[in-house]
Amino acid sequence: MTDLCSLTALELTARYAAGGLSPVEVTEAALARAEAVQPVVNAFVFTDPEGALAQARAAEERWARGAPAGPVDGVPVTVKDILLQRGHPTRRGSAALPAGSGPWEEDAPAVARLRESGAVFLGKTTTPEFGWKGVTDAPLSGATGNPYAPERTSGGSSGGSAAAVALGAGPLSLGTDGGGSVRIPAAFCGVFALKPTYGRVPLYPASAFGTLAHVGPMTRDAADAALLLDVIAHPDARDWSHLAPGGVPFTEALVPGAEGLAGLRVAWSPTMGGVVVAPDVAAVTREAVERLAALGAEVTETDPPLPPLPEVRAAFQTLWFSGAARVTQHFDEAQRAAMDPGLREVVSAGARFGALDYLEAVDLRMAMGRRMGAFHEEFDLLVTPTLPITAFGRGVEVPDGSGLTRWTEWTPFTYPFNMTQQPAASVPCGTGADGLPVGLHLIGARHADALVLRAAHALYETGVAGVPAPALAASAPGA
Repeated sequence: MTDLCSLTALELTARYAAGGLSPVEVTEAALARAEAVQPVVNAFVFTDPEGALAQARAAEERWARGAPAGPVDGVPVTVKDILLQRGHPTRRGSAALPAGSGPWEEDAPAVARLRESGAVFLGKTTTPEFGWKGVTDAPLSGATGNPYAPERTSGGSSGGSAAAVALGAGPLSLGTDGGGSVRIPAAFCGVFALKPTYGRVPLYPASAFGTLAHVGPMTRDAADAALLLDVIAHPDARDWSHLAPGGVPFTEALVPGAEGLAGLRVAWSPTMGGVVVAPDVAAVTREAVERLAALGAEVTETDPPLPPLPEVRAAFQTLWFSGAARVTQHFDEAQRAAMDPGLREVVSAGARFGALDYLEAVDLRMAMGRRMGAFHEEFDLLVTPTLPITAFGRGVEVPDGSGLTRWTEWTPFTYPFNMTQQPAASVPCGTGADGLPVGLHLIGARHADALVLRAAHALYETGVAGVPAPALAASAPGA
């Protein structure tokens, strides 16, 4: 018997078109899976069974007429609780925002495009407060666990989305990424995620974190991510910084087998100039890169021409902490008391930065972008580990006993490429000594989203990418 919760979006729509499967039965299975895993991993802020089933019945009728609304008609999706979804509150993980602070009458651009395409919205997924850190725990919704080891973290800030996809509660999810927030949880949870080029997916309302913030697909594989990106990467007048429409659909840029890797000029940077990487993560990612070379990629071990990582981290934190201060600027004393204590610390630090500090960080960011532009004239892709470690304990910002203080200290491979606005993907490439997923990080030049997806798809096609499904999914309803 087929596990409906294990099917990709492309497999679902192919079966809908053939008449062998109904969006209603798929939605019922996804809702049952979400209900079963929620007490264990806490991936959802809420689910909407009544609304989802109504949408599924409408999709079923459209498929029966041979008139689907779009390429994801009837496919269950989830939405990170940072993005607006009409008819439901968007609390952003914050207990400081009153539940009735709507009205909730608008969809975010990506949500609107999914609605137009007939997607079935299962519910909204967990996020740390305002998406401020690389793990997912919040005063509003508690901590989200890892599908492979629920006592470990899912990563963040799109941790609920990653856990939902890994566990089969919908094959597609919308996440946001301002410093690694789709790629970090994708690496920890064994799923695929893409942070597109800035502006590729419109964002509204504008993020307090400015042009660091991206919206991206979180899926089981690169082909589904290309499908989802084709749906959501359309201009929206509410975002003045969106990019013009692309050319060839992202799904059409994918090629079979190893063709997507042949001749690619790959720069392999195992430590990006000095990051301490756990030995098991280093071994798994190096083996994946060796397989890239065996499949036809031209691999050179070299580091990108970035400034020293402590300088990059300081500049990122100036930008990021200032954004956190801005988003909470108008909070009163009671609201501040309700905030995540770590966020209060970051807000306090951000409030001390002046305009010249901020502009100095912008100057470094511009220099990084210029250097990476030149670097990609020589190399098609930069490849690194997504993270230097596997998932650590649930409910803490940094690994216990590590001596670290902030999430930016264990995510040095991700946030630099928010600063440069480049497309970057995390692809699961194996497991560490603890049996937890390890991610391989693929970074392309600005606007090279299709190339990143093509290479990632080739990794799935050739067996380099992928990890076994979590045991929790195998024992849940629908399996």
